[in-house]
Amino acid sequence: MDYQFKDIEQKWQQFWAQNGTFKAEDKSAKPKYYVLDMFPYPSGAGLHVGHPLGYIASDIFARYKRLKGFNVLHPMGYDSFGLPAEQYAIQTGQHPAITTADNIATYRRQLDQIGFSFDWSREVRTSSPDYYKWTQWIFMQLFNSWYNKDADKAESITKLAAHFEQKGSAGINAVCDEEVLTFTAEEWKALSNREQQNELLKYRLTYLRESTVNWCAALGTVLANDEVKDGFSERGGYPVEQKKMMQWSMRITAYAERLLQGLDTIDWPEPLKEMQRNWIGKSTGASVKFPIEKTTHHSSLTTHEFIEVFTTRVDTIFGVTFLVIAPEHELVASLTTPEQKADIDAYIAQTKKKSELDRMADAKTVSGAFTGSYVLNPLNNERIPIWIADYVLAGYGTGAVMAVPSGDQRDYLFAKHFNLPIVPIIDIQNIETEADPTKEGKYINSDFMNGLAYKEATAAVIAKLEAISAGKAKVNFRMRDAIFGRQRYWGEPVPVYFKDGLPHLIEEEHLPLLLPEVDKYLPTETGEPPLGRAEGWSYKSQESRDKNQDKAGYAYELSTMPGWAGSSWYWYRYMDAHNDQEFASKEAIAYWKDVDLYIGGSEHATGHLLYSRFWNKFLKDLDLVIEEEPFKKLINQGMIQGRSNFVYRLIDEEGRGTNTFVSHGLIKEYKTSPLHVDVNIVENEVLNLNKFKEWRPEFADAEFILENGKYICGVEVEKMSKRYYNVVNPDDIAQRYGADTLRMYEMFLGPLEQSKPWNTNGIEGVFKFLRKFWRLFHNDAWEFSVSDAEPSKAELKSLHKIIRKVEEDVERFSFNTSVSSFMIAVNELTDLKCNNRAILQDMVIVLSSYAPHICEELWTLLGNPAGSLSYAPYPKFNSAYLVEDEFAYPISINGKTKMNLNISLSLEPKAIEEFVLANADVQRYLDGKAPKKVIVVKGRIVNMVV
Repeated sequence: MDYQFKDIEQKWQQFWAQNGTFKAEDKSAKPKYYVLDMFPYPSGAGLHVGHPLGYIASDIFARYKRLKGFNVLHPMGYDSFGLPAEQYAIQTGQHPAITTADNIATYRRQLDQIGFSFDWSREVRTSSPDYYKWTQWIFMQLFNSWYNKDADKAESITKLAAHFEQKGSAGINAVCDEEVLTFTAEEWKALSNREQQNELLKYRLTYLRESTVNWCAALGTVLANDEVKDGFSERGGYPVEQKKMMQWSMRITAYAERLLQGLDTIDWPEPLKEMQRNWIGKSTGASVKFPIEKTTHHSSLTTHEFIEVFTTRVDTIFGVTFLVIAPEHELVASLTTPEQKADIDAYIAQTKKKSELDRMADAKTVSGAFTGSYVLNPLNNERIPIWIADYVLAGYGTGAVMAVPSGDQRDYLFAKHFNLPIVPIIDIQNIETEADPTKEGKYINSDFMNGLAYKEATAAVIAKLEAISAGKAKVNFRMRDAIFGRQRYWGEPVPVYFKDGLPHLIEEEHLPLLLPEVDKYLPTETGEPPLGRAEGWSYKSQESRDKNQDKAGYAYELSTMPGWAGSSWYWYRYMDAHNDQEFASKEAIAYWKDVDLYIGGSEHATGHLLYSRFWNKFLKDLDLVIEEEPFKKLINQGMIQGRSNFVYRLIDEEGRGTNTFVSHGLIKEYKTSPLHVDVNIVENEVLNLNKFKEWRPEFADAEFILENGKYICGVEVEKMSKRYYNVVNPDDIAQRYGADTLRMYEMFLGPLEQSKPWNTNGIEGVFKFLRKFWRLFHNDAWEFSVSDAEPSKAELKSLHKIIRKVEEDVERFSFNTSVSSFMIAVNELTDLKCNNRAILQDMVIVLSSYAPHICEELWTLLGNPAGSLSYAPYPKFNSAYLVEDEFAYPISINGKTKMNLNISLSLEPKAIEEFVLANADVQRYLDGKAPKKVIVVKGRIVNMVV
């Protein structure tokens, strides 16, 4: 029977599902291997052919590792909380849970159709209460922890409170808010419970504070930086402004140094690690306090005597000619004089329209406004004007920078634009760049720094500042604490209620805190998040329940957790997916430990991947997990781009579009306008004219100017998107060619890490390869037929070449080169007319990771137990079969090659000559004549002159 891929693939997908073929064992004598994909958000559009690229690669590796004798965990689930489902709910009134469930059903059908070896018994959904119960539980552990810098780890907040009780604040070295109290044990005990809890909130790893956020009024929520582009929301294109709001935050900054150092211990792509290093942004420098010059309008500055800045070039302090603070800085209102208020207000309004990313990226535009106030240089008392500018961010460092126009390009442009002074730092004679810290020079305006090199001058300035309590050496990080809240409905409720204005955790036995029902998924009329619409949704403590007190209860937190909450620990839940007593058992964690191979996109470098490392380290501090890092090896798969097709509408003399379309090769002869066309009605760039007329009603009467009887479309590589009509559905490919063809073709397109365009035109070749492979096992009548004869040397050579090649390629994730090698091997075996069982059975195993359905079927036809291929041993490579002991000598007569003759490489020239002359075919070419001369070049050629 010919290759019936539809029947074969359906049969084996059902078999795997019914028999739990890929269910991983939690205990095994085999070594463990954990392969993980970044789980998808189940959108309504389903998968296109670009989405499975990483999944196919990870599946090949997982299947290969099983063949190599590993106990493989290869799970899949869904990151199922998110804004798209909520937006759909707002538009239709349908609960996001219903939409999400429908989308998951589509994804599951598509994933199953491609033949992935997932252990579906461990599926997780972040929107399921039995999952987000543990996300809420981890939040509670963070709330109940502080970071002890001396121990360099998180510890229980009760330990901190006990220290305060016994010794006060003395001896505490913590990551905490800038403004914390200093007190003795007696003073601590004298504080009210509310005052104590308020002080502890300044130390907790998750805490409430006023933060500048990306507020999108149309979506009614705060957006992350990566959800904003050019001042508009990525989803929907709505305006986004900077706004101060009370937000939950997490002290990821406590882990900055550990996050930085940990990058040296993991096998990740260097560009991605560099992105995290830059995001963390460690800088060594000094903090400097610039005293504010007091005037009559500064009466509100009683608690703020100075503006603090962080600088990596404190040696340039005598070159400071102005200070710049962020437009959101808490002192802007106090510092602004009446004369400057209109300018300041206008500039702040303008800044609110930009995202932080836009502000950081826009290095060429110079803008700012003068507050009217001054600070004093702490070392020479010179007056320095205070400006605001949007290139300074409130959340980075202190939200203020000292500007040295003679040493910094941006400061220089700012000074030039606003006609501010530019004071030289050093005598730059014979020095190429005065801002070059490796050079030595004579510092101007500072006798105590003259002649000092950069390092010595820096130390001298810091010493001066410390002597007058105006500064100190400091290590700073660019990374800021992570905002942990969204003003939307479809997310994890925060397990917090408010009493006396302070947050308190609900009791653990009340987890999970379920999402309440609401009448609409919009903010309330008074501006509260959607959870504010829930009727009767309030918290009663167990004590109050027992006493039947607090009938109204306490108000819950109305924000929900951000999208990254559920994805920051999910790999542990896969280890023990159905445990209702803990997020994962100690036994499961002890066995699986961490993820050996993680595959996903580099776009998550400073989001999910950073937050996951943070939560993992925190869980390690609490002895809840074993490993410091979650993912040993990470691979970023490239993007499969769309291959767009175009038709060309003829433009009439009045510039209007007609319903006539010109073939691509003729467009130079006409005035035309290009239009995207559905790639699914184009084959090998030839447009199906009838399908085009059916595609859209306005094209029903379309006319065409053809070339050689065909309409040829234009081509361009673009992002795969519905708007470009270049989305290719994997369902269509699987239906037409089969899942095995789809899997191999996606790998064949190019190296896994590189982006490449999808081109359906080449898929036919991969399909023909699989049919040719199937043909090896069948005779001319398409009957299954294999031989039990001894394999020939040539057959063994071909087999062992592919065994070694695939082994090497898979281990280095070079899947595209394996596909090419498979094609060569099958061509070689076809030429050898090989139908040998021993050869073909090993070939089936080697190919099975790439094309599992056809290989399972052939494995069974070869007489093996059904379904056992997934755990068959990978064939052992024998290098002896690749040793060359013969050479196909070209036999040439009078300079013309007549044939090739296999001759042992051990023969010497005289023996080679005798062997050749004894050959019947050679004698036929000589026509009975004796050669005048025989020239033998060993291992190269035999030439005879007649």
